[in-house]
Amino acid sequence: MSTAAPRASRAPGRFDDAPFIQACRSQPVHHVPVWFMRQAGRSLPEYRAARGPGSILDAIAQPELVAELTRQPVDRYGTDAAIFFSDIVVPAAAVGFGVDVAPGTGPVVSEPFRSAADLQRLRPLEPELDTPYVIEAVQILAGSLDVPLIGFAGGPFTVASYLVEGGPSKNFTKVKALMQAEPALWDALVERLTDMALASLRSQLDAGASAVQVFDSWAGILTPRHYEELVLPATRRLVAELGESHPGVPTILFGVGTGELLPLMATAGTSVVGIDWRVPLDVARTRVGPGTAVQGNLDPAMCLGRWEVAAAETREVLTRAGTAPGHVFNLGHGVLPETDPAILERIVELVHAEGRAGVEPT
Repeated sequence: MSTAAPRASRAPGRFDDAPFIQACRSQPVHHVPVWFMRQAGRSLPEYRAARGPGSILDAIAQPELVAELTRQPVDRYGTDAAIFFSDIVVPAAAVGFGVDVAPGTGPVVSEPFRSAADLQRLRPLEPELDTPYVIEAVQILAGSLDVPLIGFAGGPFTVASYLVEGGPSKNFTKVKALMQAEPALWDALVERLTDMALASLRSQLDAGASAVQVFDSWAGILTPRHYEELVLPATRRLVAELGESHPGVPTILFGVGTGELLPLMATAGTSVVGIDWRVPLDVARTRVGPGTAVQGNLDPAMCLGRWEVAAAETREVLTRAGTAPGHVFNLGHGVLPETDPAILERIVELVHAEGRAGVEPT
């Protein structure tokens, strides 16, 4: 077991004037901030060289390697934030639920969640004992990065979908069946996963992260009614209790295919709602409402072809974002493995030069 290093020395509010933090708080900025989901990933040759073969969970257990992989895209692209290199199933794997991340597949579970007896396999997460390598890596990064570090956790529904389905799913039939047929068991499962996410996020913030994102990636497969009744209450509790322990810390909620859920997601209490590429940002702003920033939302596929296409689509996103404060530029989902890093470099330059949302006149 790794031993966590002493907590990094970090002045309170060190990054309060960073464009990323300001934009999350819907404050005026010097330039529109940008970072990319899955920005440390298979598209970077330096990532592939450092990461090597094997399960991502093996890499995540090496704090110095995690710190290197987290910094790589910041150094190459000049992004305004670093996203911690980890995976949403780390807490469940750390308590021994039997989760792995298969290359080319994603999270897989040897014995999926099926009954109340499986709740015993989801004991409370104790970060200092279960994930000390996460704490140590965050501490290393907090002491060395010149931009804010974003910690993260999986949303309770999305993590539950992997545990119940046993892996990635197209139709999510098993998890939907559990939600409807056994609501009490579903509530108990979600409560445990919410507690685990809360413990993980708190440990990352205590170690020096400046903001957090909740990836409820697959929430968009639900109807608005089912999302509101069976998922949103747990997300609200997660955000509220995190705010009680870490007041003022920016929080982001993201999901894919959530266009019809955006008004509900905006009530979760997060500072920012992430928007996928299916909803134009001007439309998303009306659905989210005032007081909540938006993040997004370039289609990742637009980064695969000619620069002229990527540039035009990036400018379209910036135009749709408007001039009101509260826009963090990002892709509408993660960077695709076949993306040319040079395209992302140029996107960062373009956003910094031409983005106007909340930018103070010079």
